[in-house]
Amino acid sequence: MTFSTKPALTLQQAVAQAPLLARLGQLAAESGARLSIIQPLLPPALRGTVKPGAPEPDAWTLLVPHNAAAAKLRQMLPTLVSALADAGHPVGAIRIKVIKP
Repeated sequence: MTFSTKPALTLQQAVAQAPLLARLGQLAAESGARLSIIQPLLPPALRGTVKPGAPEPDAWTLLVPHNAAAAKLRQMLPTLVSALADAGHPVGAIRIKVIKP
């Protein structure tokens, strides 16, 4: 019995070959790029707790673990939106959602 062996695909190759996975990969990369732009602006205590949500054409969601973090981010929204626009990632709005672990 003879088995043909195909070279294994990397995760990036598999994602690129499946349109839905490729789109999800693009959204994840965009969200990560946005987070890297705003992260230096966040208070040090929040940098590790803020997680990016999926980007949309006109909005972006940030996920935080508690109401205090959400309140602080809401105060910072104009600064964050401006930083994203300056970096070429304009968003109409940033939503803040509290997620309980």
